[in-house]
Amino acid sequence: MSATKPTLAHVAARAGVSISTASLAFSESGPIASATRERVLAAAEELGYRGPSALGRQLRSGRTGIVGVVFGDALRRTFRDPVSISVLDGVTRTLGERGLGVLLMPGGTHYDSPDGVNPLLETAAVDAAIMLWGGHSSDPVYKILHERGIPVTICEGAEVEGSPTVSVRDREGSRAITQHLLDSGHTRIAVATLPLGGGFGPGLVSDYDIDAPDLPYWYPSHRRLRGVYDAGVTPVAIWSTQGSLVEEGQIAATNLLNPANYVDASQVPTAIVAQSDLLAAGVVQGARQLGLRVPEDVSVVGFDGVDLPWLGDDKLTTVDQPLAIKGEILAEVTIDLINGNVGAPIVLDTAVVNGTTSGPAPRR
Repeated sequence: MSATKPTLAHVAARAGVSISTASLAFSESGPIASATRERVLAAAEELGYRGPSALGRQLRSGRTGIVGVVFGDALRRTFRDPVSISVLDGVTRTLGERGLGVLLMPGGTHYDSPDGVNPLLETAAVDAAIMLWGGHSSDPVYKILHERGIPVTICEGAEVEGSPTVSVRDREGSRAITQHLLDSGHTRIAVATLPLGGGFGPGLVSDYDIDAPDLPYWYPSHRRLRGVYDAGVTPVAIWSTQGSLVEEGQIAATNLLNPANYVDASQVPTAIVAQSDLLAAGVVQGARQLGLRVPEDVSVVGFDGVDLPWLGDDKLTTVDQPLAIKGEILAEVTIDLINGNVGAPIVLDTAVVNGTTSGPAPRR
């Protein structure tokens, strides 16, 4: 036996049971007496048998034990974003506790394939997938997964029949933090958005129509921008960034605070609503590079509630969302989905957190 790798048959023989009974002992299911199970497990320990092959279990059950997590950007950018990290941590920790692994799959539509999607999405063996940011029925990534019969959970996207959704009240949170600025006396408010999609490129947005019926409402950027309008504010300027990056916030600040971009210098904003904390941090840095004081000359608010210790004494005024809890819930509803249960949409609350980057409107 020392020269031969032990098998389930060896364990069954040592325990004096059939192979099928030994198999039941490892699966922890079916009609088997506890004493028999203990005898089988004791025989396995004596022989150094670690259990049935994972591949064999997968073939028998028709499951891989893997959940695909689709992120919509380059991996290096995703892992620079504390929001993504916090959500992923909640997802992987919860799935791991349930014996499930994770396969990270880049999304996007820039690949050299007929649909422009990552070929991995067409071949990866997964029990279900989580689309981390966005997702809707006409999304090429969603369509590929749906056509393969892979159940999909959508985070911060559109409601699609058969796919549970998890999101936050970001429109309400955006309205609340805009109201916070109004209460501080600000009337000239600009917005630095996350990518708007739907034909909007990065840069100054001059033709935004909040009531346009064809807006991609499933984008968090549009929901958060609607929240600003809900507070009764028409932004003096909107700058669409290329993503949630500090350097994108710096670019936004350089343009939003440049008097040359306004007909009258008196239109320059006294407050900027940034749609993520990384963008807000960049706006703070960009404003100071222009010689402005934060918050004395310009107030800056963000969204997410992440910890940015490298900001030093600055503490962002922001909208806090429960990121780790969101990840845990995404995992739980996906486990339910694998078991055939499609849960109702889940929407998590947000809250305004006061920091040091916002204050009374300056007198100009």
